[in-house]
Amino acid sequence: MHFQTICTFSSPHLELCAALCGQFTILIPELWIVEILLPMLCTRTGSQDQFDNLEKHTQWGIDVLEKYIKFVKERTEIEISYAKQLRNLSKKYQPKKNSKEEEEYKYTSCKAFLATLNEMNDYAGQHEVISENMTCQITAELARYVQELKQERKSHFHEGRKAQQHIETCWKQLEASKRRFERDCKEADRAQQYFEKMDADINVTKADVEKARSQAQLRHQMAEESKGEYSSILQKFNHEQHEHYYTHIPNIFQKIQDMEERRIVRIGESMKTFAEIDRQVIPIIGKCLDGITKAAESIDQQNDSQLVIEAFKSGFEPPGDIDFEDFTQPMKRTVSESSLSNSRGDGKSEPKFGGKSKGKLWPFIKKNKGAGPEDFSNLPPEQRRKKLQQKVDELNRDIQKEMDQRDALTKMKDVYIKNPQMGDPGSVDHRLAELGQNMEKLRLEVQKFEGWLAEVEGRLPMRTEQTRRQSGLYETQNTSAVNNCAQDRESSPDGSYTEEQSQESEMKVPATDFDDEFDDEEPLPTIGTCKALYTFEGQNEGTISVAEGEMLYVIEEDKGDGWTRIRRNEDEEGYVPTSYVEVYLDKNAKDVSQITSENL
Repeated sequence: MHFQTICTFSSPHLELCAALCGQFTILIPELWIVEILLPMLCTRTGSQDQFDNLEKHTQWGIDVLEKYIKFVKERTEIEISYAKQLRNLSKKYQPKKNSKEEEEYKYTSCKAFLATLNEMNDYAGQHEVISENMTCQITAELARYVQELKQERKSHFHEGRKAQQHIETCWKQLEASKRRFERDCKEADRAQQYFEKMDADINVTKADVEKARSQAQLRHQMAEESKGEYSSILQKFNHEQHEHYYTHIPNIFQKIQDMEERRIVRIGESMKTFAEIDRQVIPIIGKCLDGITKAAESIDQQNDSQLVIEAFKSGFEPPGDIDFEDFTQPMKRTVSESSLSNSRGDGKSEPKFGGKSKGKLWPFIKKNKGAGPEDFSNLPPEQRRKKLQQKVDELNRDIQKEMDQRDALTKMKDVYIKNPQMGDPGSVDHRLAELGQNMEKLRLEVQKFEGWLAEVEGRLPMRTEQTRRQSGLYETQNTSAVNNCAQDRESSPDGSYTEEQSQESEMKVPATDFDDEFDDEEPLPTIGTCKALYTFEGQNEGTISVAEGEMLYVIEEDKGDGWTRIRRNEDEEGYVPTSYVEVYLDKNAKDVSQITSENL
């Protein structure tokens, strides 16, 4: 707001200044100019002193503005760094594709965590928006304004110095004119005195008196001219001084004041923008937090428990009651009554496929265990069904890919036929033939796995068609647990296991030449005994079938892979799952052949 202050001169100095300016009142447009300008009128160097003070103050104002720009710039760098760290954190905990972690995100708690990571990514984006808006709306604008402000300030002070130099030049001209007028007056006075002296002296000739008179008149004339010149220069200086102190300097000060006030207003507006930029992203950040809350509320513990049940259920029937064993009877009787050997006769039963497995056969067993049979027969029924269903779905997807490629090539061939200049139609025939062969192979694979799937689904309890054909959503995550889980076994209605069932489940195959390589090897010594807790059908190479409750000899304990090597007699030995037997190790146990002979 501009206003005028009327100052009335009361001090002798101000009266003198007013007299020189030809007036007794001063109209000043701004109050702070009055405070600065009036002391300047009392001293000739006051103007320069006040310009120095204003120059320092305006430079300080620019420094404050640049300091605020630096503050905002560092804030934007912090926002960018924070957003980058949030994005890296979110990326770090994202599940890796085609990994075990990705399978875990079928649970609602993991899905909620994934939603939280995504919301945090959006949250980081809002901090990037803050940084970008502050850079564009504050830092860049203020930096441009500072350059303009420096140019404007330089222009104003240059104008002020120019006005100051001009008034100083006028003052020097006035002083020179004054000294010349004073000197001419003194010279005229001396010439007049000399003329009067010569005129009073009777001894002086008339010519000398005339000469002195002419000289006195000349000096008086020069003094009059100097007086006129001094008067003219003084009048001009007074006018210039009046214009300087009451027009030029106030205008310059007014421009400097306007410039300074604009700077103050600009920094205030920037501070408001600083707060408004933050306020604009608050609703979006609130939505991100609401998304995290909604994800947390979507967690369903019962659903997660059901997923675990579906993923790990084996499909086995619960085992039957364990019969009481009377250890007061001889071991021979116990083994004879509980083993499968008594149903085969005295050494007349045909040796099983794994019966001759000895030390050198172990690498083949480990290899089979690592890769697993193609039909997943080493898995429990429910896990096997899921693996087979997953394989069928995978093969169907491969067939669909091949069909898509075939359709694309067929369309390309049609285009080539219609437009021969675009390509040779015969160039795609070879690829179409390859795709046809691939699809035929894949269809055969699908038929094979669907047959196995139908077989295992026929052995499982009745289930709905929808449940039967679920496409492998749940998959086992612990291979060792699968290897140690119970194999297929059947029980009688009352839950007990009979020897007839065990005998029927055994797979008897004639001995091969492969077994003859190990006939001459020394049998491994026994290191203890074991009791079969469940019936196990040793259908894979290197395994041996056992019946529930059967007593056998341990010749090699579990190496950490979940399998124990046992022996029934001299001709039958192999591996059984460790979880199927209860082992009683005895370092002093005798060899099976010696024990057999003693019992006999």
